[in-house]
Amino acid sequence: MRTPAAFLAAGLTTLTLAALAAAPALSAADAWIRATPGTDVAAAYLTLTNSGALPVTVIGVRSSVAGMAMIHETHLVGTQSSMRPREELTLAPKETVRFAPGGLHVMLHMLTHALKPGEDVTLVLLLKGGDTLDVVAHVRPLGQE
Repeated sequence: MRTPAAFLAAGLTTLTLAALAAAPALSAADAWIRATPGTDVAAAYLTLTNSGALPVTVIGVRSSVAGMAMIHETHLVGTQSSMRPREELTLAPKETVRFAPGGLHVMLHMLTHALKPGEDVTLVLLLKGGDTLDVVAHVRPLGQE
């Protein structure tokens, strides 16, 4: 016969495992931003990896250094480049997505100040379901990728 303590331990273990299974397994690496002398916009780049067993959807982004931030995607049609916002970005289980110049990137609009090389900027990725992921992006000099 089980004691109340054993039932409690089993219940807590089950809740902990369920919470771990439900928690998004999204991670970010190599986050960087180009320095922005004389402008109030900047682009941020990073690599996202979903190491979990369930899809993870990024539904937005924010930063304290920008009045507005959003995921954009650049498309090249012939010789014409165009950029458009992405409402959501879903990473399948075990998928890695690279944000890079000429492709996916985070646009930071209405910057509070010109970003300088060596500065660190926090980006907050908003995930479907209410979770967030804080990412620190290092500001690089122009011309350095």
